[in-house]
Amino acid sequence: MRKGVLIAESLRIGGELDGVPLTLAKMSRIEAGTAADGQPRHWTLLEFEAAQSDAEPLAEALAGCLAPTGGWYVNFNTSAEAFVVFAGQVFRYPRGDAAGRDKAKEYARSAGVPEAQLDWED
Repeated sequence: MRKGVLIAESLRIGGELDGVPLTLAKMSRIEAGTAADGQPRHWTLLEFEAAQSDAEPLAEALAGCLAPTGGWYVNFNTSAEAFVVFAGQVFRYPRGDAAGRDKAKEYARSAGVPEAQLDWED
């Protein structure tokens, strides 16, 4: 199983995450300490688990339902790869690959993700 966190507020209006089996492991509500412009101050965190074999379809499904504005992304890892997903864009690189991480960070900055939120683990 792969684990990740989806911020419910990151979904675009009308967006649906469908076709990839997920298990909801935990749901919580937090105050975002580093909200970007356009992001709400309070977030609903949906901690999920998915089969490792579903990593690619999950990334594509997330890319299709995330809001294109507001600096949102989702990241998760398989045993070998890191996935960083934005609206319409998926970055996939070997875990620990600095060049792959840097490309994803560069895109994240251009999408409005605050520097403090570029803290995903790979």
